[in-house]
Amino acid sequence: MSDERPSSPPGSPFNMTRRKFILGVIASGASIGAARYRPFALAGGGLFAAAPQERLLTLSVNGQSRRVEVPKYERLAWTLRYRLGLTGTKLGCDRAECGSCTVLVDDVPHYACSLLTHNLRGRQVTTIEGLAAPDGTLHPVQQGVVDEQGFQCAFCMPGFIMAAVGYLKTEPNPTREQLAHGVSGNLCRCQDYNKILDSLMRGAENLRRT
Repeated sequence: MSDERPSSPPGSPFNMTRRKFILGVIASGASIGAARYRPFALAGGGLFAAAPQERLLTLSVNGQSRRVEVPKYERLAWTLRYRLGLTGTKLGCDRAECGSCTVLVDDVPHYACSLLTHNLRGRQVTTIEGLAAPDGTLHPVQQGVVDEQGFQCAFCMPGFIMAAVGYLKTEPNPTREQLAHGVSGNLCRCQDYNKILDSLMRGAENLRRT
């Protein structure tokens, strides 16, 4: 049977070919998808178009007070990356599974993709950009990663570093097994976990020397 055969008698308002019907469904889906993400589209040279119910709040990020307007439903990972320009916080799974967006909130590791920005007023947020000293000296864990070259593509690296830094605040002298458990909420798509642990253990040694 030809794809171009009408599905209804001539003159019917539903008279169309299968091909036209499928094309119509695709076009409708594209329109709906575009409308759904319209608040995040580029507009007027800015990164975000105006979103409904945006509210101004002050966040403490890397020791600085940052004023930012965000809608009530926005999550911290989006605010950090697309409103504050802190792109070291990576978006991987975007559903609190991979750990690539890990940041510290009051020195405790959290997935930034699962935190609402508006719930963080009065809290201290630290991202990978806030670890180095003001003179540019790397944090001991960052230096350990550099020394050991522990990551392959390094997309997951910021999340692992933040998770390790948070864990080492509670256990500064961990065994390899303890540190592996401490960062077990982070996943590496390259799966070279031995090298990652080598670099994080070096970072822990560096931290104890400081």
